[in-house]
This record gives sequence, C-alpha cells and structure tokens, in this order.
Amino acid sequence: MTDFLETAQKVAREAGAVITEFAGRNIGFELKGAYDLVTAADRASEQLIVDRLNSAYPSHAIVAEESGMHAGSSEYRWYVDPLDGTTNFAHAFPVYNVTLALEHAGRIIAGVVYDPTRDEMFAAERGAGAFLNGRRIQVSKTARLEDSLAATGFPSRKRHQNINIHFYYQLAMLSHGVRRPGAAAIDLAYVACGRLDLFWEFGLNPWDMAAGSLLVEEAGGKVTDMHGAPLDLRGPHVLTDNGSLHEETIALFEKIFAGQLPVPLPELPA
Repeated sequence: MTDFLETAQKVAREAGAVITEFAGRNIGFELKGAYDLVTAADRASEQLIVDRLNSAYPSHAIVAEESGMHAGSSEYRWYVDPLDGTTNFAHAFPVYNVTLALEHAGRIIAGVVYDPTRDEMFAAERGAGAFLNGRRIQVSKTARLEDSLAATGFPSRKRHQNINIHFYYQLAMLSHGVRRPGAAAIDLAYVACGRLDLFWEFGLNPWDMAAGSLLVEEAGGKVTDMHGAPLDLRGPHVLTDNGSLHEETIALFEKIFAGQLPVPLPELPA
C-alpha cells in the first residue's frame, strides 16, 4: 500500500469522525442553488480534508465539492466529497460517506470510500486490488440481468428534465429490483464488493465517482458510460457492473435511449 492510500484512509476516517459528531444534533441545512443541500458537517469535513491533504502534499491540486479548486503545481489532483449523501445526512437517514480519490496525469490511481455509520473503509489502488476493511473484495458473479440487483440515483438538479425514470422502470421490471440509496460512492463500493450487481446514473460529478469507479475496476468489474464508451469523469452518465452483465445492460440501454421500451408503462386507472 502506498503512502497515498494510507493517507487517504487516515484522512477519511478523521473526516468521518467529524461527520459523526454532527449526526443527531439537528443542525439543519442550507440550500446551494434551487435544490442541493449543504450542512455545517459538509463544511467542517471538507476543511479538515483540505487541511490534511495540503499538509501532506502541498504541491497537489485539490478539487472539493463545496470549495472548488485548490491550485497545485504537480500532476497530482485529489477529488474530494466530504459528505456524499448530504440529503440523507440532513434527514438522519444513515446512508452517507466520505470519499477521496487521487488522479495522476489524468488517471485515477487511488481512492477510498468510508462509511462512518458502519465503519466500513473501501480502498483501492490501481493494479493492487480493492479492499473492504483490509480484506480483498470482488464483484458478483451474477450472469443474467434478470437475476441482478441494481442501483441508481436521481440528481436533484433539473428534476423536470431527468430521463432516468425510463431506465429505472425498465431495470426494475427486468431485474430483481433497483435500489436508490442516495449516495453514489456507496453504490459504487457496493458493486465492487458484490452487494449490488450494477449501478448507473446521470449527472454525477467527478468527486462522486472517481474513487468508486476505481474500486469497481480493481474488484474485477466494468466501468464505462451508458453507451459502453470509456468513462469520462466529466461526462453525462456512468455505468458500472460486474462485467458479466455489461453487454446485456448496454444493449438494453441502447433500446431505451432509442425509445424502444421492452416493458410498456402501465396505464393509469380511470
């Protein structure tokens, strides 16, 4: 394990402790824009993370959800979500996490997703595998979409323009079900460890999926966009799965994109 990954895990645990201190205090929230929530826990967690990373790697750039870009002079760049699942946290729904990922020369090389509610640390380093609390993890072996359990999310921005309901309905009808926990990094980590078979979503930010996408790859899974092209962290959508389901899922998605819905929507009652 490199110093980078050790540092990321240590910082994520510290940030998780900060978030836990705020949990249950009924601290309230603010709106950033029309729909997105932010809390004092987000800000305190991010301040700790940025301070720790700046201290450990003063030349590294940092891209953090709440405060934006912190300049650096090297090819290394950290992506930080200090509290992924803020809406869940604000409502005391216990699905949220801290996630950090390190990019070098345009490629994610290390990442962590820490769930303080379960004390679960997911960690991955490129070429070295993926781990949960120090134990190696692998994606599921589910071979058919009809036997799979999936997850997705619905970004709060531009809700009236979100087309994901079409994908959600088709996958829900054609699989064992679709979960919507509300924290993308956790969803990706769950694909990596086999708790979920696939995850897709529109409109994520780089810090939402940087660490999780590496976890899935290092656990033996597949990561692309929803058309099967290489993932762009700044692209419009992401698909991750165990690899065995990838071709079948891409073929289904292409039909949905084209308006060819295998399962018709039910008619509303009179």
